[in-house]
Amino acid sequence: MTKLYPLMPLRDLVIFPHMVAPLVVGRKKSIQALEDAMEKKTDILLVTQKKSVVDDPAIEDLYDFGTLATVMQLLRLPDGTIKALVEGKSRAKIISYVPNDNFLQAEVEERIDIHEHSAALQAYERELRKFFDEFATTNKKIGREVLNSVKAIENPFKLLNIICAHLPLKSDEKQIILEAEPLTNRMEKVLDILNREIELAEIEKNINAKVKMRMGKTQRDYYLGEKVREIQTEIGQNADGLDELGELEQTIKNKEMPVLAKEKALKEFKKLRSMPPMSAETTVVRNYIDCIVNLPWEKKSKSKIDINKAEKILDEDHFGLAKTKERILEYLAVQSQVKKIKGPILCLVGPPGVGKTSICQSIARAMGRKFARLSLGGVRDEAEIRGHRRTYIGAMPGKIIQSMQKVDVANPVFCLDEVDKMSMDFRGDPSSALLEVLDPEQNVAFNDHYLDIDYDLSEVFFITTANNLHGIPIPLQDRMEIIQISGYTEEDKLRIADGFLIPKQLEQNGFKNGDIQLSDGAIFEIIRRYTREAGVRNLERIIASLCRKIARERLKKKLKGKKYQVNAQSIAKYLGTPKYRFGLAEENDEIGLATGLAWTEVGGELLQIEVSLMPGSGKLTITGKLGDVMQESAQAALSYVRTRAKVLGLDEDFYQKLDIHIHVPEGAIPKDGPSAGITMATSLVSALIKTPVKHHLAMTGEITLRGRILPIGGLTEKLLAAKRGNITHVLVPKDNERDLNDVPAKIRKSLKIDFVNHMDEVLGQALAAKPGNALFEQ
Repeated sequence: MTKLYPLMPLRDLVIFPHMVAPLVVGRKKSIQALEDAMEKKTDILLVTQKKSVVDDPAIEDLYDFGTLATVMQLLRLPDGTIKALVEGKSRAKIISYVPNDNFLQAEVEERIDIHEHSAALQAYERELRKFFDEFATTNKKIGREVLNSVKAIENPFKLLNIICAHLPLKSDEKQIILEAEPLTNRMEKVLDILNREIELAEIEKNINAKVKMRMGKTQRDYYLGEKVREIQTEIGQNADGLDELGELEQTIKNKEMPVLAKEKALKEFKKLRSMPPMSAETTVVRNYIDCIVNLPWEKKSKSKIDINKAEKILDEDHFGLAKTKERILEYLAVQSQVKKIKGPILCLVGPPGVGKTSICQSIARAMGRKFARLSLGGVRDEAEIRGHRRTYIGAMPGKIIQSMQKVDVANPVFCLDEVDKMSMDFRGDPSSALLEVLDPEQNVAFNDHYLDIDYDLSEVFFITTANNLHGIPIPLQDRMEIIQISGYTEEDKLRIADGFLIPKQLEQNGFKNGDIQLSDGAIFEIIRRYTREAGVRNLERIIASLCRKIARERLKKKLKGKKYQVNAQSIAKYLGTPKYRFGLAEENDEIGLATGLAWTEVGGELLQIEVSLMPGSGKLTITGKLGDVMQESAQAALSYVRTRAKVLGLDEDFYQKLDIHIHVPEGAIPKDGPSAGITMATSLVSALIKTPVKHHLAMTGEITLRGRILPIGGLTEKLLAAKRGNITHVLVPKDNERDLNDVPAKIRKSLKIDFVNHMDEVLGQALAAKPGNALFEQ
């Protein structure tokens, strides 16, 4: 049988039958529902909301089960809210909602539990009393009077509801109990919850006992430690029996360091003394003090500089590199005359394998200083340079400070390797952090985030190395003296192989000196046909490979004492087919094919540029994996040729009748830059006027629309490539004449180098003469 009742939603509260509870009601609809119940002297249905945050709950926001309650008392408060005292009567299920503008009301079916005595019910009741009694003893929130009142209850329904009212459960768990049927099912759920709460209370008790025991031990250790210290003080124990902290204090006081650093260390030491030994902060403070104490603040390498000896050491370790050695010796000469100068910052820029990193070690040996090296390749975190602040867990100083701790002197030679390979991301820009390190005006007070004390780096001799300048920010370049190191000539490589690489590989592969003798021709064959590089790394690998193959042959044929003479003709027997072609790029003068000179990170290269003409409609095709700048150079070259059509004997609309294809071979290799401009223009003109280009000639230079030739970079590397390729005649922009002094004298003498200002001069020298053409009659 259903009956209509006013309905009041509850937030985070489930009312059980026989439960008396005070409610503070502030929502308008709830107040009107209470007033209606009081006016009609009827019960009110109390239903819990599914979500307490909903202020004006709809039908779907309420559970289907609630409790019919009697309003025992109603009191209006000054702020407009009502305080009501309600008592639960029975459980009820909502059948349907009845529309009402003022408040919620619903047709409900009252669920009255029938009291049936059974053995199962009595067993459940006993267990319920027993478990609640045990729960009450572990939960201090349940008072003795509550326990006594529960014991006095004889009605099993009332017993269950009163126990549920005192359980520390969430509203959704209480709602599940309220809805459960029959009575034994509800009792079973409550027993499970009581059992769970008793187990949790036991676990908490064990945890608290362990924590208390551990804390007691820590306090006991601290107390005993303090007593030991007091006893030592009383009996006058000093230097002979100092504890660890006493030794640390003595170390701080004896360490030579600036006043600020010593004050900071002593301040941190006082903090350390007052800390419990087992505290996590103790380790942090101890590590920080160790960092300060282990730094070389005043300790320096004492070295007497002998210029002649230093020059001899540099020449022993490295062949060539005259400009670099000259700058080092200048610095040493100045340092021998004055007591202190600002540490110079050099940047050695050159292709891989020319000895940039190893010369740094030679400089340290020549100066009698310790050597530190830090590789910056792939570094992308600013904290790698400046360190982490001490607030972070696991904080540590930056690599600069760590390296200074390792060398243990304040004036080492410090090599910052691969400075062009740094990158930046969300963690910061390490190259910007290096600005302070590499500035002679600022590095006198370098501030590491971890150390947080100014450290003097002004006496460190910093040397950085890089393969190119493109990866180094301009502000960083501005702080360094840049020394360009070009690749080695064939003669240089011959002397390096003969004097250093071959003896080194013979020893490493178990040969005695003289077991393998390579003729000059054999070494040249390896350099020309098995390697193509600016440095000597691959040359060393090939020599090592040759030694291994001869070692295998000796053991296989049991010729242990045999001496081997290797000449140019027998190289292929051991090393196989040559990897590279040596000689001219082309053996004959060709139409539409010119040789250019290119710069790469591993040295100079010869660059062939081909042009083909086909009947068409004026389409220009450029292939060979060229970058934007190089493609624009090709378009500028074509525009120049069109403006000179009449002089070249071409129709003014020649380009409208032809499709032009410009191709740079080795299409898998990316190429870019403007220096192939005059080579492209020469190939175009050669193809259009059907005149071959001289095959022994190479050229480099940027072209403008008016035919002017602009200067280029990497002249030394390009001329070395020309020499390697058996080129005899090179055309170079006039503005690059000033760079000729940097080119080795042997290379200058072995090549005919002509300087050109205009494209007309290039065509006059590059193209084979064609009688009757105005261009060649100037």
